[in-house]
Amino acid sequence: MAAHGYDGGRLNLPFVGISTFAKSPYVENWDAIDADVAVLGAPFDFGTQWRAGARFGPRGIREASTLFSFGHAGAYDHEDDVTYLEGVKIVDIGDADIVHTDTENSHANIEFGVRKILAAGALPVVLGGDHSINIPCINAFSDEEPIHLVQIDAHLDFVDERHGVRFGHGSPMRRASEKPWVTGMTQLGIRNVSSTAKEGYEYARSQGSDILSVRQIRKLGIEAVVERIPAGKRYYLSIDIDGFDPSIAPGTGTPSHGGFIYYEVLELIAGLAKRGEIVGIDLVEVAPDYDHSGSTTILAAQLLLNTIGRIFIARKA
Repeated sequence: MAAHGYDGGRLNLPFVGISTFAKSPYVENWDAIDADVAVLGAPFDFGTQWRAGARFGPRGIREASTLFSFGHAGAYDHEDDVTYLEGVKIVDIGDADIVHTDTENSHANIEFGVRKILAAGALPVVLGGDHSINIPCINAFSDEEPIHLVQIDAHLDFVDERHGVRFGHGSPMRRASEKPWVTGMTQLGIRNVSSTAKEGYEYARSQGSDILSVRQIRKLGIEAVVERIPAGKRYYLSIDIDGFDPSIAPGTGTPSHGGFIYYEVLELIAGLAKRGEIVGIDLVEVAPDYDHSGSTTILAAQLLLNTIGRIFIARKA
């Protein structure tokens, strides 16, 4: 029965209905994923060392993403004269099961979800959660072709062990460096007071990491930075929201001033999508309770949708 005064079917406006990512279809059966992109929530923040709250990141990003559920095919960008996301099938498969205080099982459940997405031939987009969720995401690529890890972050995250903890949010890049299928790393935005000691930086560089701060990137220029990344590789992209300046992304547990602005990161990602193939993404450390304006979750959703759009345009080229 048509609603009073409207006979064109359901409007499905952004502020009604269920908040899946960009109001994409929800797929409960992980053995029946049929899509180009599958979004998985990883609401885990037991790896944080200071301010918790990133467990609410997936829910916040999904809700913010409804702003961009336009109700028409694709998203036209007049600057690029390109319609992004046209014909790209995105599904939301819900969240990995998180077991309170149980890092090992929670991480295993995240890895399981990513493996299901990869088995379906879809691009995994994982909503964190703290940055430790990158560890199971990278583990899930063990049966895939090698990957080069591109990290956007304020912190190096190369801690080997601290107080006996090896799987916290200060260690994901160190754990990734130990995997034979991770062939190298590009670590962008690293700055100021870091979670990693000098020895960690030295070890990261000895393992082949290319580490650049925001100021170094601005001095070099985006195109020159992209050219430093090995060409023609399969890239895994890990985006920590604290890579952005807290003036635009205050909703995070470990804000660090002097960060990126929006277009710097988008242009880096656009260049990366053309240089090789982005085969996996996580976006982490969004903690909505520290940003009552909602600008951080909107930034996260907008960046992810634009990233997905640029990946699939590049694949068509």
